[in-house]
Amino acid sequence: MAQDKKMVEQITSMDVDFAQWYTDICKKADLIDYSSVKGCMIIRPYGYAIWENIQKNLDDRFKALGHENVYMPMFIPESLLNKEKEHVAGFAPEVAWVTHGGSEKLTEKLCVRPTSETLFCEHYANIIRSYRDLPKLYNQWCSVVRWEKTTRPFLRSREFLWQEGHTMHATAEEAIAETVQMLNCYADFHEQDLAMPVVKGVKTPSDKFAGAEDTYALEALMHDGKALQVATSHYFGDGFAKAFDIQYTDKDNKLQYPHQTSWGCTTRMIGGIIMTHGDNNGLVLPPAIAPIQVVIIPVQQHKEGVLEKAEELRARLSAKFRVKVDASDNSPGWKFSEYEMKGVPVRLEIGPRDIENNSCVLVTRHDRNKTFASLDNLEEAVAEQLKAVRDGIYNKALENREKRTFDCKTMEEITAALAANGDGFIRAMWCGDEECEDRIKAETGVGSRCIPLEQESVGEVCACCGKPAKHMVLWAKAY
Repeated sequence: MAQDKKMVEQITSMDVDFAQWYTDICKKADLIDYSSVKGCMIIRPYGYAIWENIQKNLDDRFKALGHENVYMPMFIPESLLNKEKEHVAGFAPEVAWVTHGGSEKLTEKLCVRPTSETLFCEHYANIIRSYRDLPKLYNQWCSVVRWEKTTRPFLRSREFLWQEGHTMHATAEEAIAETVQMLNCYADFHEQDLAMPVVKGVKTPSDKFAGAEDTYALEALMHDGKALQVATSHYFGDGFAKAFDIQYTDKDNKLQYPHQTSWGCTTRMIGGIIMTHGDNNGLVLPPAIAPIQVVIIPVQQHKEGVLEKAEELRARLSAKFRVKVDASDNSPGWKFSEYEMKGVPVRLEIGPRDIENNSCVLVTRHDRNKTFASLDNLEEAVAEQLKAVRDGIYNKALENREKRTFDCKTMEEITAALAANGDGFIRAMWCGDEECEDRIKAETGVGSRCIPLEQESVGEVCACCGKPAKHMVLWAKAY
């Protein structure tokens, strides 16, 4: 048991140093390792398995909505990137450039894609001719490069994995509907599969994506009270279409410019899972994306029939769940700590006495609750416990958000709420003036996260200037 205790002590308490706690979990749970390229991470098999499950679940959702996967090149010629000036200006500080091919200097620099709007537009200009070619509903899974100055595993790295959807539509109404549909798709995935409560909103004009007319976003609150943007969906209007001369002939044989969207989410979701659900014993994984949903621990495995029964149960449960048997010679206590560290939702313990009683012990990761389950109805019992984990961690995250959300009418109230309660979501009114938005951040430390789609009044005037308010805004410090 001393060995078990030492393993838990390897994780810094989140109440002592949240940043170090986060880094400890990334390393100790075998999610990542550092590479020789500063700011880039190695995603280890366990971490990548989480991403694969996220990818599969989202990909199924996208395809059910009619989207097709494609793949674009990773290099963008400088002249192509410069076709949309506002867009390139937004990414210029983070762009990585290729200047040489082998020993020869390139005649034109190549950008390593930070995002792929320009590549998709170049392609769409070649294939869209008629209203019959629309809509185009494309998505790609790839990596992108943004030369971040400050990096942290999953949250900000210079190369990261993501998906980016890029769609073209005949009308503004259709494109806006697509933008909102994909925001809702992401929201349902985060709340159902990741057990992560989110707020749906629109970014303020100063914070929208470069080149977009509107940017919709999902904001989640982490355990420490800081916000994390976990997905975005953008409506571009016809700006890119005009820049790239993408036109189609409508039903009246008139030339029109199509309307465009893009939407995406990244491996930073894994960071969000850690910071939303993790505890001082390690990861707590939502069952839908856990690489191992049930780990079977044989107790007194040297005794006759124990390992055989464990393997029999694995074979049974594997028809419905992702299951592992740990038959190593480590002690049961060591195994308990190891799989708690890895966030496995349900632990199944089986020993000689359990076999005699035709039962086993099920332990849920998030609360360590133990239940005895008959082997006759094991599949149903496991499904019930997995649901208990999902519901339990969602409700805990929602409770954390609710107790850390504060309604404030003035900047003085914002400062007082943060001083008394620590970081969290601030709900305060805003007049729509960018100067007030900047001043609130400068004087209180919280920036605008989004204008929630579900508006509730917390006053009549702007918290900064006292003029009539236009929106209730969600403010917070953010990752």
